[in-house]
Parts: sequence; C-alpha cells; structure tokens
Amino acid sequence: MKISAVIIAGNEEAKIRGAIDSVSFADEILVVDSESTDKTATIAAELGARVVIQPWLGFSKQKQFGVDAAEHDWILSLDADERVTPALRSEIEALRSSSSSDFVAFSIPRLSFYHGRPVNHCGWYPDRQTRFFDRRHAAWNQRPIHESVEVQGPLGLLHGDLQHFSVDSASHHHRMIGERYAPMAAIAAFHSGARGSLARIAVTPAVTFLRDYLLKGGIADGLVGFIICWFAAHHAFLKNVILWELSNGLVLPEDLQSQPTRTKPQS
Repeated sequence: MKISAVIIAGNEEAKIRGAIDSVSFADEILVVDSESTDKTATIAAELGARVVIQPWLGFSKQKQFGVDAAEHDWILSLDADERVTPALRSEIEALRSSSSSDFVAFSIPRLSFYHGRPVNHCGWYPDRQTRFFDRRHAAWNQRPIHESVEVQGPLGLLHGDLQHFSVDSASHHHRMIGERYAPMAAIAAFHSGARGSLARIAVTPAVTFLRDYLLKGGIADGLVGFIICWFAAHHAFLKNVILWELSNGLVLPEDLQSQPTRTKPQS
C-alpha cells in the first residue's frame, strides 16, 4: 500500500508545517495551494511536499483535484488545519504493512479544538470523517458545504483521532459563519427547494441552541460549549435570514459565492 497525503491549503503559513509534519510517514505529500499570497507554498516545498497551485474550486472540487493529482491510489486527505495523531498514524502504518485489507476506505474520528481546548460535546465529537481511502473506490461528492467522501465498497473504522484546529478566536468564528457557512448553507437549502419564513428565522436558532447545549451535551464543555452552541444558533439565524433574502430575490446565489476567507477555514 503506497499512500499519498493530500492537503488543501490557502494562506496557511502558520499551520501548514504542522499538517505536513503529521503525515511525514506518507510515501507522497501533495499540497494543493489555492494561490496563497503568504508563504504557505514556499514552506510546503521546503518541507519536501509537492506543491500544485490550483485556483479555488470549492471545498469538494478542490479536494477531488488533489485526489486526482496524487501519485498513489491510497489517499490520506487533510485540510491545513488538521493533524494526524500518533495513534492514528500507528493504525495507518499497520494497515500499510499488512498484506491486504478488507476495506476500501476508513472512517476516522475528528477531534476539534476551540481556544486550545478539545471539544468533546456540542455534536462536535466524534465527527467521523472518511479521510483514508482507495481512490479507485471512493471520491469526494459535489456538495458545496459539509463535503464528504462517497465510497463504493466496505468501510472500516479507525480509532485514533484526526485533530482539527479550526477556530482561532471568537471574531474569526463569527467571520467564518457570516462569510462562508451561513451563505453556503442557505444556497444549498434554496437549491433543494426550501424557502425562508418568519417561523424559520424566529424558531430555528432557539431550537438549535437547546439541542446542542442540552441534548448534545454542550453544557459539559463549560464556557467554550456555551460559546459554540450560541454560535450554532447564530448560524441558524443568519442562514435562514439569507434563505429569506434568496426566496424574495433580494440577493442572488452568485452574489454570495466566493472563495472563503482563508485566515483559517473549517471543513
């Protein structure tokens, strides 16, 4: 089993080294850089990665571009803000050294950090992601938000965490929601036939907060859990306001579609 670690990045000079170092065991490290204006591509190349410059296509298409450009069939897919833990690395290396595998892809638990603290509740963990797969049997879907890998064949489970350092600060979290996730979610809902309404705008945020804070255990994460759940409610509010705008022709989908803020993306 030969492994290509594929990392998408854009203006991630502060984090790209950690991502590359965590996959140093791979047979190839490929960084797909979306025309960074900082030193991301330079740092990646200095660390021995093969760097391909590709203008931003959207999350799923950018990741699939990297899959198609890789040298090997087994793909370990990361964002620049993610890290393979030693436990996960050991599992992957054990698979690589085995003579065969019963699976064509593997689901990995992802542990996100907020202000340096691991978030174990709020619906954020285990947040399983299919990130290690044979590209002959799997590919990224074309969803514009919350993209995932679609697998044709048996899916195995790994247990070591993929760490995710997605949010740098509350202000950054706020920008991510306002500039990327809420507009993208609203567009996806609009194209699926949903329409905005006063009921959606008024009720959904409260339901979202109570679900994540109480039913999904956000209260157990202390103040960080409260902040995360409050932002989830804000996301629901803004998404439905934008959906109402789209429904009434006040904005157009193409007005909202642009390359995400690259100060620190979350996938």
